[in-house]
Amino acid sequence: MSRPNPASGVPSGVLLVDKAPDMTSHDVVAIARRALGTKKIGHCGTLDPMATGLLMLVVERATKIQDLLMSEDKEYDGTLTLGATTSTQDRQGEVLEEREVAAFSAEDIDAAFAEFTGNFEQIPPMVSAIKKDGVPLYKLARKGQEVKRDPRPVEVTKYEISRIELPEVDFKVFCSKGFYVRTYAHDIGAKLGCGAHLSALRRVRSGRFVLDRAVTVDELKNGDREELFKAMVSLAEISLMRGA
Repeated sequence: MSRPNPASGVPSGVLLVDKAPDMTSHDVVAIARRALGTKKIGHCGTLDPMATGLLMLVVERATKIQDLLMSEDKEYDGTLTLGATTSTQDRQGEVLEEREVAAFSAEDIDAAFAEFTGNFEQIPPMVSAIKKDGVPLYKLARKGQEVKRDPRPVEVTKYEISRIELPEVDFKVFCSKGFYVRTYAHDIGAKLGCGAHLSALRRVRSGRFVLDRAVTVDELKNGDREELFKAMVSLAEISLMRGA
């Protein structure tokens, strides 16, 4: 474990948390600040309230490598629901349009997913943390405003379809940083001609970090502080993981 900061007694490193549904990434950071007894905590990659899974918290001196850790590729398990588009591109938004879902074959579904592999561009959703004139887009969206967003380059290195029970499709996607899985679901629905939205999402990997060592939110709230310190990935271990 990294040596504790003499001022706080809190070691530096990364605490992996398995985020529960119906809470924001900021909520998890607030709980961690109380649990670990330090204000110097950030997170690597926002997870929407609907989403669960791997949230990486950088603690003390690890905040200096936050951007480095956020730049790595990700892996998600998701479910999209065909036949309905929503204002947020996920199940928490207002339904904007509903269409009949054709009797798509597995080959039809696979062909739509295949259109979004390799390098391509995504238009970020309005419900995102990207800023326009210093204001996050999601705040503008809450006011009913919509602004022009420039397409952003993203990459999907691999996808897997694990279940098709129309209108639902379960999938796994391996993608670059800055990738919006909700937009991926929306765009696949558009390609199929019936629309779609993201109905479930779980992040299972970020760079070299997986859920195996993650603590639950309940453990974060109620666990012993020293045990939480022991659960952290030290800066030395991170250097070894990255081959530094």
